[in-house]
Amino acid sequence: LENARGLWEVVVMLVRSGFVIAVLAAMLSVAHAQTAADPTGIWLTQAGDAKVRVSRCGGSSLCGVIVWLRNPTDPATGRPAVDDKNHNPALSRRPMIGLPLFRGMSQTGPNKWSGSIYNADDGNTYASNVSVAGPGALRVEGCVGALCSGEVWTRSRR
Repeated sequence: LENARGLWEVVVMLVRSGFVIAVLAAMLSVAHAQTAADPTGIWLTQAGDAKVRVSRCGGSSLCGVIVWLRNPTDPATGRPAVDDKNHNPALSRRPMIGLPLFRGMSQTGPNKWSGSIYNADDGNTYASNVSVAGPGALRVEGCVGALCSGEVWTRSRR
């Protein structure tokens, strides 16, 4: 009983000194830092016209697939939108929903991946860099030679 009372006094002293609060705050900040750097999830493109599910594939590589479109129907045909700008006729009838965007996106540093990205707006594939810019921001760049341009995608709840 005396040992239990001594332990209780130590706990009370630690709580009063703020030690427990500091330890809890440190644990929460580490947990937040780990989720802040997580590129997986559903991301809304900067234009707000598509959502892309980013997931891990092949170890530390990333895959990205279109899962939602603001305008999922082609107004000319009344049918689901397809990859009609693709230069390969065999691929130009693929549905936009489910279309893979990232290829060979391998981790090249902390919170950074490099590979290629398919641009369904022009049917071309570009060198690409993806980096976590914060808990709700993913920086996506497409490059031609040394010139890169990018946008920031925001995390979507679904």
